[in-house]
Amino acid sequence: MQEMRHSSITLVLGGVRSGKSRYAQQLAERESRVIFVATARASDDEMHRKIERHRRERPAEWITVEEPLELVQVLAQKARDCDVIIVDCLTVFAANLLETEGDDQDAIERRVDALCVALQSASCSVVLVSNEVGSGVVPAYPLGRRYRDLLGEINQSVARISDDVVLMVAGLPLALKGHLEVTL
Repeated sequence: MQEMRHSSITLVLGGVRSGKSRYAQQLAERESRVIFVATARASDDEMHRKIERHRRERPAEWITVEEPLELVQVLAQKARDCDVIIVDCLTVFAANLLETEGDDQDAIERRVDALCVALQSASCSVVLVSNEVGSGVVPAYPLGRRYRDLLGEINQSVARISDDVVLMVAGLPLALKGHLEVTL
């Protein structure tokens, strides 16, 4: 007899300042044990302020794990300790992959594949936040185009295995796959 899966994978996509993080947090607020995985590094003053703003917006009882790259390890080590993990965000994770792996496309694909396997075997629900960058201006530089393409591939891979995919537009959630758990 196959064991029923009580966890879910939700991908929350959207443009900059579309309400992605707020929606992900509202999903998690229904649970008592939440781990928030932050992928950003405070590389400059603007990013430092953004990280601080996000910290203030999260409930104090949530556990925050700052991990820019090793999401597979975090899922393996922390999933049993919580009801839900929020990964915010795959957008920065993609940039971290490019910075770490450079031109090694095989290494990048292995990391993305491993992330998808870890998501599917997580014993808790996982909510992932990511930007939808493929609808805008074509980046002027090769690295910008490579980044856009990589993030698009990551988003597609995660969307394929997700139970729910939500697109945020102007603060409004639209169900692309599955259903909406909360509305704003």
